[in-house]
Parts: sequence; structure tokens; C-alpha cells
Amino acid sequence: MAWGSVRPLVRLSAIANQMKIQINPEVIGQTKWYEYVVRFLFGGLITAVAGIIAKKFGPEIGGLFLAFPAIFPASATLIEKHEKQKRERLGLNDTKRAAQAVSADAVGAAIGTIGLACFALIIWKTIPNYSAWLVLVGATLVWISLSVLLWQIRKRFAVYRRRNKREHSTSGQGDREARHVA
Repeated sequence: MAWGSVRPLVRLSAIANQMKIQINPEVIGQTKWYEYVVRFLFGGLITAVAGIIAKKFGPEIGGLFLAFPAIFPASATLIEKHEKQKRERLGLNDTKRAAQAVSADAVGAAIGTIGLACFALIIWKTIPNYSAWLVLVGATLVWISLSVLLWQIRKRFAVYRRRNKREHSTSGQGDREARHVA
């Protein structure tokens, strides 16, 4: 049962590993002003909802909702739109690349959220007993380290799965050719 719930994440991980993640400052100039407004509004809306939840159910519950990547919904739609436009400029009508880009962003958001949850847990458990700056520095280092570690694990796992898949498809092809000759 557990593997069935993990399998979609493994597929997303394999898709995300096919893409090269990089920082491209030129994209800032290509982004339209209204796209920033959409991201800002989504982020503000999610933060306001988290505040309302915190007021009604307490800060512990409201804080869980703040851990939701506030701009992810807007980012996902904008990433998909930009990838589709890029493909259309090349004369291609392929939506697979756009889905892969959004999937990579989703995997990154999920990994960042796991890191953020650990950050919050460390703050919650250690702030009463230690200096605030020490706790914040330590929790931040854990967040960054855990996020990078999980990204690397996902990357290696995707490479392993791709290699394994290639070996199975190659061995199956050889069997078919042998049967065809016989």
C-alpha cells in the first residue's frame, strides 16, 4: 500500500531529473509585470487565509498553512504558460515539456516544504532552552542541508530508475530479436 502512494512521486522525480535546474537572471526581464502581480496576490491570499485559520484555531494550526508554498499555484501556471510559449515559438505543439517543468517545480516545492517543516520543528522544540539566534541559525542550516540532501537523493534515485528501465527494455528487445530469428 505504501509503495502505491509513493509511485507518483517517483515518476515526478524521474521527470524532474531529466531537466537541468539552473538560475537564469535573463528570465526576470521576460516576465510580465502582471505575472508578478498574480504571484503577489496568490501569496497574499494564502497568507491571509493562514492568518484567519490561526485566529480561529490557534497559531500552531495556522502556521501549518503558512508552510504551504504561497506562490506555488501561481508559479506552476506561469511556468506551464512560458514553456508552452517557448515550444510554440520553435514550431512545436508539445505540452509534455511544460508538464515536466511544472513537475520539477512541484518536486522542489515539496522538498522545500519538508525542509521548512523540520525548520519549524527545531524552532518549536529548542527555542525555550537556547538563544534565539543560535536556534534560528541551526534550524536554517538544517533546512538548507535537508533540502539539498533530499534533492540529491531524488536525483540519484531517478538516475537509478532510468538506468534500470533502460536495461530492462534493452534485454527485452534482445529476446524479441532472438525469437524472430529462430
